[in-house]
Amino acid sequence: MSDQAGAELRISIDRLLDRLAALAEIGAIEGTAGAARLAFSEADRQGRDLVTGWMVDLGLDVAIDAIGNVIGVWRQGAEPAGRHLAPVLCGSHIDTVATGGRYDGNLGVLAGLEIVETLARAGVTTARPLAVGFFSNEEGARFAPDMLGSLVYAGGLALEEALAITGIDGAIVGDELDRIGYRGPAPCPGPAPHAFVELHIEQGPVLEEAGIGIGVVEGVQGISWTEVTIGGQSNHAGTTPMRLRHDAGYAAARLAVFVRELASELGPPMVGTVGSLRLHPDLVNVVAASALVTVDLRHTDDGVLAVAEKRLGAFLDELAEAEGVRITTRPLARFAPVTFSPAVVDLVESTARELGCTTLRLPSGAGHDAQMLARLCSTAMIFTPSRGGISHNPAEHTDSAELEAGANVLLQVLLRLAG
Repeated sequence: MSDQAGAELRISIDRLLDRLAALAEIGAIEGTAGAARLAFSEADRQGRDLVTGWMVDLGLDVAIDAIGNVIGVWRQGAEPAGRHLAPVLCGSHIDTVATGGRYDGNLGVLAGLEIVETLARAGVTTARPLAVGFFSNEEGARFAPDMLGSLVYAGGLALEEALAITGIDGAIVGDELDRIGYRGPAPCPGPAPHAFVELHIEQGPVLEEAGIGIGVVEGVQGISWTEVTIGGQSNHAGTTPMRLRHDAGYAAARLAVFVRELASELGPPMVGTVGSLRLHPDLVNVVAASALVTVDLRHTDDGVLAVAEKRLGAFLDELAEAEGVRITTRPLARFAPVTFSPAVVDLVESTARELGCTTLRLPSGAGHDAQMLARLCSTAMIFTPSRGGISHNPAEHTDSAELEAGANVLLQVLLRLAG
């Protein structure tokens, strides 16, 4: 096929929407368009079976590694001399949070499959193979840290350590992989692709507010997750004077306020979140004996993120002294900011503009598998708008025309990277 004919290729949005809908039926949240497929759950197994089956049907050579990452390589479209070259890889994840939508992660994987089908039907030949993958436990909703599968794939975490991680429900990663049948034989770390491009919904309001069609992602901000345990003294809510309390609930509330004020003081793009707060004994008339709190800090500058972490530690020391409580911390995840390949970022931008899309360069506020793959190869991301900036919510939505535009940009970028 000529370069001009390849440049005119477009995906079928109907096929893409059909696959998105079929996957969303697995773990469907009743009465919504969303789904819940926590990593290594039964719903995750069913989703994996469905997507892996589509890969096989499309003629991909499917490999499953020891942390459950699934990579399908399409070699039929590659020139004979290039079939053993490192492939150009796209993809994302198919696990969700408990209140997931149908696009987060899924779009990048299923758009990759749609691109393979489009190229196969057109008889396209490229110098390098193309590949589509989905990585385990990207969300980190059941097992911390997030991006677990891609982190192990890239060599950032030892396989044995990852397999031993205990989830919020007491389950162990290795046991769950065995249970669902997805602890595969392929080795970890995995082979480096020639390049990796991830299509994803923005999960924020920037593109929609600006009226922009395609986000050109320059990198991913740094992430720091900390679990804070506060030990106080359980006591009667009516008879204990305020001055004599060692109230873990009050200390937890002070921490939540501090995180919000810290983010405001350091200014954009700093963000801080207390996303989980559990009290014990959690009774209306009892001063809390303990609190378990998570703190999520993010910034595009690793130096500023380190300052925020130091400030958090100093505040916790002061809080423990002032309230007479015991405070311990446990790091859950720490990822430095990542800058994507300037050449691939430029390629995404120029390709989108050639296709008539408006573009905006921006960082990603959320973590993504692409930030782990950036350790191995040239990497970039493509964002499509999210209605209302809503994600991790069954109401998550991107218009079909925007999904189509994003998938077509990915198609053309992959073709150019594959030669």
